[in-house]
Amino acid sequence: MKIGLLKNVTHAPAFVAIKKGYLQDRLGANVKIEVKGFNNGSDFSTAMATGQIDIGYVGPSPVINQYVRSKNIKILSGANNGGAVLVARKGSGVTSVKDLAGKLIAIPTKGSTNEISLRLLLQEQGLKVTTDKNGAQLIAMAPADTLTAMKQGQIDAVLLPEPWGTQIANEGIGDIIVEWDQIPPNRGNYPLTIIVSNDDFLKNYRNLAKSVLLANEDAIKFIKDSPDDTYSLVSDELKELTGKGLDVELIKATLSHLSLTTNIDQDALETMAQVAVDAGYVKGVGADGLDLAGLYDLSLLKETQEGK
Repeated sequence: MKIGLLKNVTHAPAFVAIKKGYLQDRLGANVKIEVKGFNNGSDFSTAMATGQIDIGYVGPSPVINQYVRSKNIKILSGANNGGAVLVARKGSGVTSVKDLAGKLIAIPTKGSTNEISLRLLLQEQGLKVTTDKNGAQLIAMAPADTLTAMKQGQIDAVLLPEPWGTQIANEGIGDIIVEWDQIPPNRGNYPLTIIVSNDDFLKNYRNLAKSVLLANEDAIKFIKDSPDDTYSLVSDELKELTGKGLDVELIKATLSHLSLTTNIDQDALETMAQVAVDAGYVKGVGADGLDLAGLYDLSLLKETQEGK
C-alpha cells in the first residue's frame, strides 16, 4: 500500500501513525507500506490521480480541484484543523491584513489551502489579488525558502503552515500578524489536513482504507495523551522525509497550534471551494454551481466512530 503525506508538522497524525507502528498494526503484517512524502498538495493530487499513491494526508483545496477535474478521489476523514499563520517581514510596513495592499505575499503553491485562506483574509478587508501594486500580489514559494526570501527583502509576508511561521518569528525575521486561530474560514477551525483515497483503492480495499482511519484515530489519541513523547517521533519522521529533523521547541509550538480531529466540516470546505472557483483554479463548473456531494465517503469514518 502506497501512502502519501506532506512534509509538514501539520501532518503529525500521519507521522505518529507510522512511527508508533499503528499503521502497520492496523493493516496487518502482510501489508507492505510504502510512504511517499510531497512538498505540496498539487504534487500529491497528481500522484494520486496517476496511481502513484493509494491513500494519504493532504490539504483540501488541491483535492477539490482534482475532484472537479476527474471525480476519482474521495475525502474519508479529517486529521487536523488549522495550523497556518500569516507572517510579515520586519521592516515591510505590514502590521495588519489591511497593509497587504501593494505588497508581495508568498503562499506554498498556487491553489493551495493556504492561498484560499489568504484570499478569504483579503476579502474580509476589501482587498483584491492583482498582478500589480493596486492590490495584493501572490507568489508561490516553498515554505523552506521563505526564510531566506524574507531575510533578503524579496517578499513582504507569507501565509504558510507551521512550524515555518513560528521559526521566522523566533529568528527575528518577521512577526506573526494573524495567529492560527484567526485564519479563515471559521477562525482556524477549518480542515487543513484530511485523509483521501482514490476511487479504485477505496472500491477494492475498503478494509485497508478503514485500517488507515483507525490508525489515524490511534495517533491523534496518542498525541493528545502524550504530547511530550510525540516531539521526537515527529522529528524522526521529518528527518526520514527531508534529511533533517526539527527542533523540539518548534514542534511543541506547532502542535499547540493544531486542532486534531477526525471530523470533516463540509460547510468550511464549500466556502473554500467557492473561493477556488472565483480564483479560477476550479474549471468546468456548470450553471448550477459547484456540486461536491460525490467528493465525500464518510461511511468508514462513521463505522470507526461507532466502534464497528
